[in-house]
Amino acid sequence: MTQRKSFPEGGASWDRLKAEMDHLRADDLDWRHGRSPLYVFYNDPETLEIGKRAFMEFFSENALGRKRAFHSVQAMENDVLDFGLSLFSAPPEAKGVFTSGGSESILLAMKAARDAWRRQHGGDRGALNLVMPVSAHPAFDKACALMDITIRRAALTPDCRVDVAAMEALIDERTMAIVGSAPCFPHGVIDDIEALSSLAVARGVWLHVDACVGGWIAPFFAMNGRPTPAFDFRFAGVRSISADLHKFGFCPKPASTVFFRNGAERDQATFVAEEWPNGRFETSTLVGTRPGGSVAAAWAVLNHLGTSGYRDIAQRLAAMVDAYVADIEAIDELRMVAAPDLTIINFTSDTVDMALVADEMKALGWLPGMTRSPQGLHAMLSMFHDGARADYIADLKSAVSGARRNAGAKAGSEAVY
Repeated sequence: MTQRKSFPEGGASWDRLKAEMDHLRADDLDWRHGRSPLYVFYNDPETLEIGKRAFMEFFSENALGRKRAFHSVQAMENDVLDFGLSLFSAPPEAKGVFTSGGSESILLAMKAARDAWRRQHGGDRGALNLVMPVSAHPAFDKACALMDITIRRAALTPDCRVDVAAMEALIDERTMAIVGSAPCFPHGVIDDIEALSSLAVARGVWLHVDACVGGWIAPFFAMNGRPTPAFDFRFAGVRSISADLHKFGFCPKPASTVFFRNGAERDQATFVAEEWPNGRFETSTLVGTRPGGSVAAAWAVLNHLGTSGYRDIAQRLAAMVDAYVADIEAIDELRMVAAPDLTIINFTSDTVDMALVADEMKALGWLPGMTRSPQGLHAMLSMFHDGARADYIADLKSAVSGARRNAGAKAGSEAVY
């Protein structure tokens, strides 16, 4: 039986606490040198420092009280949402919500889609379904589990984008929404949002675009002239878009956004309670208390970088991704699962067990990101991966050789998020 720690007596100095924290983190993965394929996003030291400083300036402020007490947080939040709306070709009546992360953004969009369907059908509260690609993020599973919505999963085409015809075949009169990804997390490609938009309009269903990974960087890839599929409100069927600031917006966590084609649809995501003694309680988010520091940090980072900064980041990211792809494809046993649209790479092999390759990479000090279908290795590349490329490729070659030597052995690695 594990011994439970008792509540501390107190009186520990910062020096002692800092020393203990340093001891605790001694076995953490060396993400600063590109050893992690996900979880952390990095551009440069200056952007990191500006985000930290802005966060700490509003460390104590609560964004729940932004309308009544912390008007500065409200003003900064409005600016961030305006920036996103302008970036995503939103019409004048479009509105957004600042959230804690992609899961919350997706949950709010699904609540709005559900409530919109109910209003359209006279308050019918019967069972509904969501149609989405097999590659869509599990946050949709979470939202549907919370709201008792059935998920129908559409297959992919050989280029790993959703099969639009397969999706159409799954839609019926109780489909509350369909989903496209920009890009999907497993394979790094953007679904055909234009085709999905046409389908949504034709069938009268809500289309949500999950741009949690790519939303705040893909437009700058396109501005630089790199072929990047469009995904935003320029397509009439797109009713909502989720986009994480704390991924390729390079803002401190927790920070995400969700945008709606009009304010009425945004309001359908709002939570209201009228019955308690303190009066009306209303939040546009699932959570109540939110860190004002996240809002301030996002505002500071977006203003610091601006269009020119993000275009520079997009150029550097694209060059790095191209270099990784070329190096990986130069290894005879490996091939890309799909040509990446942004920064996510996924590669596999027809001749070696990729789980054994993952075992070898783990032994060499890398955290192996993996996919199960097809079996492969996966990474969401950020700028701290740039300096690690030579070491990664050298170790990858060694890992492939090791997997080939150990063919038939039982692998210890498996695909987990």
